[in-house]
Amino acid sequence: MTHVITSLCLRDNGCLSVCPVECIQPGEPAAQWPTFYIDPGTCIDCGACVPECPFHAIFPLDEVPGTYKAKGGEYINQTGLTGYYEGTNHNGDKVVLETTRVLAAGEVVDLKPSIKDNENFYK
Repeated sequence: MTHVITSLCLRDNGCLSVCPVECIQPGEPAAQWPTFYIDPGTCIDCGACVPECPFHAIFPLDEVPGTYKAKGGEYINQTGLTGYYEGTNHNGDKVVLETTRVLAAGEVVDLKPSIKDNENFYK
């Protein structure tokens, strides 16, 4: 069972540094592929990436939530959105995204489309 990086990903890149098989890639161009993606053919399901993600965006494939209830203030990052996010990643490098939206407290979003996005990235 592989892991999936969902649209809660804001490209922190801490997951890249801990992956023992280097199966995680940033999507490029970011406007088309806004998050990071896990190669299901390479992932060994070690789970090292999960605690490294400050946005809690990584889930085992069979646990990706269809009804994720936001605490409020989280960002969702996916194509088609036009919000702006600016922050720094795990290494202190600047991250700017223009494919985000802030989630309201109690808002429910489906993160399962990230599964198909990940599959499409590796086609």
